[in-house]
Amino acid sequence: MKIPKRLQPLIEEGLVDEVLSQLMSGKEADIFIVRSHGEVRCAKVYKDAVTRSFKKAALYHEGRKTRGGRSARAVTKRSRYGREQQEDVWQSAEVDALSRLLKAGVRVPTTYGCIDGVLLMELIKDEEGYAAPRLNDVILTAEQAIEDHAVMMEYVKMMLCAGIVHGDLSEFNVLLDEYGPVIIDLPQAVNASANNNAQSMLARDINNMRDYYSTFAPEIKTTRYADEMWSLYEEGKLRPNTILTGTFVDSEILADVDSVVEEIKAVEKEEQDRIDRLSEL
Repeated sequence: MKIPKRLQPLIEEGLVDEVLSQLMSGKEADIFIVRSHGEVRCAKVYKDAVTRSFKKAALYHEGRKTRGGRSARAVTKRSRYGREQQEDVWQSAEVDALSRLLKAGVRVPTTYGCIDGVLLMELIKDEEGYAAPRLNDVILTAEQAIEDHAVMMEYVKMMLCAGIVHGDLSEFNVLLDEYGPVIIDLPQAVNASANNNAQSMLARDINNMRDYYSTFAPEIKTTRYADEMWSLYEEGKLRPNTILTGTFVDSEILADVDSVVEEIKAVEKEEQDRIDRLSEL
């Protein structure tokens, strides 16, 4: 096939031997199957940042470090240089997350470098050697769904223990090979301790998985892994070897908002009465 312009530098530098085919085209990147150093791999070509809404990107960028004061100011002003810096951070976040998660034992593609907005990485294959299907393209038995859902919850737990929340996990960002689920697409991965949206993103990730797998095994629908994981994480009790149950008991201590408001008003009135008495002296 005709060599895409963005892949030409990798061929010139000897990182890619040939481009075999285009695997898919998405809103944020195009994926190509390539031959690199004699192996069949894939090349993820990131698209321009303008294809993402700034509001959405800002949620994920919270807690990420930007190099130098000039870069930080440029990002804030959304100048051309700032957008380039923000895009660099966006791409670097995926490489960093994939590397950290691989070391943590989570099944993700191995990366081989990111050059000029192109991420070269492992091609996840099925039993016949073709590109593995996404989870949403696979029909599961109830037994498979229960088993794979449990595996995914383990992966999400291990990710959280590594300080990472995927942020966009769904059946569209999971591949299924002969050994089970493989998590992909992590440019939006967030720092669990530094991003104020981490808890809600974790809940969305887990609940997306719950809702999908429960279409094959309805009993999964009642699980509450999101609440269980975050509660343990906040208490500093979540470990890679923590055994999860998928259950969670809500606190029986509910705030009596009306009583609290009345108490505040009473204190304010008492203070005002005190001030009034002093002014009459």
